[in-house]
Amino acid sequence: MRFREIKGQEEVKRKLIQTVLDQRVSHAQLFHGPEGCRKLALAIAYAQFVNCTNPISVEGEGPGMGDVDSCGTCPSCIKYEKLIHPDLHFIYPVAKTKKVTGKPQSKHFLADWRKFLIDHDYCVTIQEWFEAIEIENKQGIINAEDCNEIITTLGYKSYESDYKVMIIWMPEKIYFTAAPKILKILEEPPEKTLFLLVSDDTSQIIPTILSRTLMVRIPKLKVLPSGGTGEDPDFLDTFRQWMLLCHGGKIPDLVNFISEVSKTGREKQKSLLLYGLQILGGCTSLNFKQKLPANTEGKELEFIRKFSTFIHSENLTEFSDLLNTGIFNIERNAHVPTLFLDMSLKIIRLFKPNLLPL
Repeated sequence: MRFREIKGQEEVKRKLIQTVLDQRVSHAQLFHGPEGCRKLALAIAYAQFVNCTNPISVEGEGPGMGDVDSCGTCPSCIKYEKLIHPDLHFIYPVAKTKKVTGKPQSKHFLADWRKFLIDHDYCVTIQEWFEAIEIENKQGIINAEDCNEIITTLGYKSYESDYKVMIIWMPEKIYFTAAPKILKILEEPPEKTLFLLVSDDTSQIIPTILSRTLMVRIPKLKVLPSGGTGEDPDFLDTFRQWMLLCHGGKIPDLVNFISEVSKTGREKQKSLLLYGLQILGGCTSLNFKQKLPANTEGKELEFIRKFSTFIHSENLTEFSDLLNTGIFNIERNAHVPTLFLDMSLKIIRLFKPNLLPL
């Protein structure tokens, strides 16, 4: 993956390229931003550029591009393009599957991971990954075994490149008891080691990891590579349906709705609640700051305008707490139908206190 193959993010590309040209490559960097912003692709392109043996001029090949990019033809680039470079390592959330029945580790899914990234043009979501490896209703994590693998792998000398690169995708999924294992190597890695962490939500990463990384913020793309607007139509439609049923107090329909949501898997259920928090943030911006929510348009903006009329200072905090608590309980394997029914009844009370009195 070369920088010029990534649509958009020209300013980010220029800054990343310049750090290499100025020999200011920070040993631990955290690429973070919303889904669809191409942060994983940027991390891989950055790693390829760092280890390219014959960078080439790309002046005039694209508006705003830097002066150089990886060549794509040297032995290092050829291996990076296929994700088979011996000094490129990946860690990502996994769980037991029908194929991997023992203690799962990232290396057990490496062939699936390479195919998954290439098939999706490096623009992927965690739900798509879990569906690709068929973990069903389990929760994917980065476990202690993978953290030990990081230490072991980086203890070896590099095979053929200047830098050994360890890309940790979704560090927020590092199991809390496993995280301390990698703190020392993150702070004091072996020479010529590059950590690239790629995250959707830095608020879920433990502070001791955050404090050891240089934050690289990747903004939301106005237009996604597929030509979309950046909205997630599945979550938008699902969340809107849920709120309409709650507002109408339609308990039988809510029970049917919850039954369908319960079949989707815990990661999608958490993502639905996270999307709800994003919608609340848009309502807050509209109601209390008199500003349109940033990078929001189309059906999503239309829904926020309507939904914001039901969100006010008396119910905003409780609404937000409900969704956050729901995420917390899903992560701890709560019974999903009971959890969503309880949330739904409480949301009905927030909309219409007299409909379901305490």
